[in-house]
Amino acid sequence: MKVTIAGESAEYRKLRDQLLEAEIALRDQTERVASLRRQLPEGSPVETDYIFREGPADLRDESPEKFREVRLSELFAPGKDTLIVDHMMWGPNDKLPCPMCNMWADGYAAIAQHVSNKTNFVLVSKVEIGRLREWARRRGWDKIRLLSSHDNTFNHDYFAENEKGQQPGVSVFRRAPDGKIHFTYTTEMSRLPGHHRGIDPFSPVWNLYDLLPEGRENWMPKHFY
Repeated sequence: MKVTIAGESAEYRKLRDQLLEAEIALRDQTERVASLRRQLPEGSPVETDYIFREGPADLRDESPEKFREVRLSELFAPGKDTLIVDHMMWGPNDKLPCPMCNMWADGYAAIAQHVSNKTNFVLVSKVEIGRLREWARRRGWDKIRLLSSHDNTFNHDYFAENEKGQQPGVSVFRRAPDGKIHFTYTTEMSRLPGHHRGIDPFSPVWNLYDLLPEGRENWMPKHFY
C-alpha cells in the first residue's frame, strides 16, 4: 500500500520514495552489522579481576561503611552472563565529565532498568567514586550502576585511556560456563581518525536531529542549558 500525504507534490513523493528505499536499506545494513557482531569468535580472556569502587545503590546514602570494592567477576548477576560497560570520559583531574559522555549517560540512566532486565550494565569512570556519585545525584542517574576505575588499569587495558587521556566507548564482556570472563567487543570505530561519530547510534539525540531539514549542524551538548 503506497503512502501519500495530503497536498504533497509529485517531486516530494518521488524523492520521499527514494529516501524510503534508502531507509529500508539502512535498516537491513544495521541488522547485517549486528549479525556480524554476534558471529565474532570468543574474545580474549580477561586475565585481571579488576577491582572497582562502588557506593550504595541509593545515591543519597553516603554512609562510609556502605562503600565497597567490587571485582569485575562480581558484576555478573546469576543467570546473566553478559556485561555492557559504558566508558565515561572523566579523568581524575577533570573538573567535569565530557559533555558528550554526559549526554549519553543521561540517556543510559533513563533506560538502565530496561537494559538490566536482560544483561548486566554499568558505567565506569576514572574519576573518584565520591565525585562521580555527587554528579550523578545532580543528573538523576539513580538507576544505573556507577563504578570508579580510579585505582586500576581497566580503562587503559580496554581502550578507554591513552596518552592523551580518557576515551569514550562501549564494551561487552561475557562470562563462560567455567566462570572465565572474555572480552568480546568494543566500539573501535570511534578511535579511528575522522570517525568520532562511531558511538552516535547509542544516543537518540543525534538520530532525532538527523530527522530535521537542517540536520544536526554544529550542535554540541552542554552540561546545562
